[in-house]
Amino acid sequence: MLTRRIIPCLDVKNGRNVRGVKFSADVDAGDPVELAARYDREGADELVFYDITASAEGRDIMGDLVERVASEVFIPLTVGGGLRNADDMYAMLRRGAEKVSINSAAHRDPDLIRIGADRFGSQCIVLSVDARLRTDRASPWWEVVLDGGRTPTGLDAIEVAQRGVELGAGEIVMNSIDADGTRAGYDLDQLRAVCDAVPVPVVASGGAGSIEHIRAALVEGRAHAALAASIFHFKMISIERVKRELVAAGLPMRMDPFA
Repeated sequence: MLTRRIIPCLDVKNGRNVRGVKFSADVDAGDPVELAARYDREGADELVFYDITASAEGRDIMGDLVERVASEVFIPLTVGGGLRNADDMYAMLRRGAEKVSINSAAHRDPDLIRIGADRFGSQCIVLSVDARLRTDRASPWWEVVLDGGRTPTGLDAIEVAQRGVELGAGEIVMNSIDADGTRAGYDLDQLRAVCDAVPVPVVASGGAGSIEHIRAALVEGRAHAALAASIFHFKMISIERVKRELVAAGLPMRMDPFA
């Protein structure tokens, strides 16, 4: 059985790690380089670095900062934010990323997924989907929203995830805009729908507030990994405690950092 992964997330704005509610990003949460080093020591399975305003501002990702973060970790690093073409992806891989996360540009031009997968391999391409619950149809659905929650698209998140995998994405990150930063739990219905629809690993994102929320995402939501931010940034819960309790609940976890 594949081990489940615990993934801290660095949401970076103006060189600082920030947190907020529903993509507001209005609370300083520390230095991303220091946090990266801490999470590596504390047993995180992977680390995600998002330059959260690069896409909306139409600028390149902060490459120097990515390189400094990469130098502090010996776990897989995924980098996203403002990646518009294969050259942008390559630049992040050269600076230390193991995977690249593509979002707004890939939803506007899905062929970017295929290009990235052909050049770097599907295992390198993570499709990030920011989605908001909608109830204006016969049954609830999730709408893809771009540019850090600013631009609705009318696209169905489940269909977008399926198309992304068909084009070569090796992993899907589902970001619930409704749950983001609330610490009220992940959107389990959204997770189940996506996990049932695609054959690749799905990462739960948005809403972690407790170990029970993480367990629910991995069990009831069927996610392969859980991404969390503020509960780790502000030391509400330690990664080691999360993993030990999940192992006690019967979930396979990488425990060698704590041996």
